[in-house]
Amino acid sequence: MSAPGTPPLVAVEDLRVVLPTGHRTEVEAVRKVSLVVHDGERVGIVGESGSGKSVTARAVAGLLPTSPRVRVTGSIRFAGQELVGAGPEAWHTIRRERVGMIFQDPLTSLNPTMRIGRQVGESLPGERDRRARTEKVHEYLRQAGLENPDRIAAAFPHELSGGMRQRVLIAIAIAKSPSLVVADEPTTALDATVQQRVLRTLDDTVSELRTSLVLISHDLAVVAGMTDRIYVMYAGHIVEEGPTDRVLEDPQHAYTRALLRSVRSLTDEDTELYSIPPALRRELTAEVTGAA
Repeated sequence: MSAPGTPPLVAVEDLRVVLPTGHRTEVEAVRKVSLVVHDGERVGIVGESGSGKSVTARAVAGLLPTSPRVRVTGSIRFAGQELVGAGPEAWHTIRRERVGMIFQDPLTSLNPTMRIGRQVGESLPGERDRRARTEKVHEYLRQAGLENPDRIAAAFPHELSGGMRQRVLIAIAIAKSPSLVVADEPTTALDATVQQRVLRTLDDTVSELRTSLVLISHDLAVVAGMTDRIYVMYAGHIVEEGPTDRVLEDPQHAYTRALLRSVRSLTDEDTELYSIPPALRRELTAEVTGAA
């Protein structure tokens, strides 16, 4: 947690993000979102596809498309520095030195024409000695749970399995010794066994570095054992927040209860698969529209 009297690592207040959806149409993807992430804290943002969780994370990392039609208002402060309205250089410095991103599809995140070692090495700040750079690349690959780092470093992305590529993204993210790691659906495309291995690697790595973590997921089960606090999003709005244990054991909002019921129906063979009823969706949408 941040020391008393010091600002949180990340403080988002009244964030709104408007994105274009067509030639003359647009959507308010994020509505009046406020959240905080303290030093060393793990925060989960959960919700179904289209809830605004990934847009929120990309806004915090300054990774939204650069376009006059993309409008971001409100406040995003990183270690006290206001970034909404800041120039490209301020965002570039934050991304280069302070934030490590782990995306859900490593094949689109990794350069297919570049060997893994070079891609990890590009995240190393200021290391010019070739031998030292190679040793550090191998160190981060090992730290990300990859055996035989020399072989991995010499490989191209297509020569690795999906789980290996995801661990490479973890290595790239931690190579800059970031203050914050943002993991956006990092295990979506992986089978259950590999998913658990990657999550364990991420858990161990974040613990060792003592860095902050924002974990984005549609699956409450994924964030249950990985986070200190949870924000639940629906239709671009935060509908519930609180300590992870409290939210999972005693959810206060109907949408959170519905998400939990959906997860439990997947693991209980005697329970019919649960989907959120249309009437509840209409109620939730009316609530969020009124709150916005």
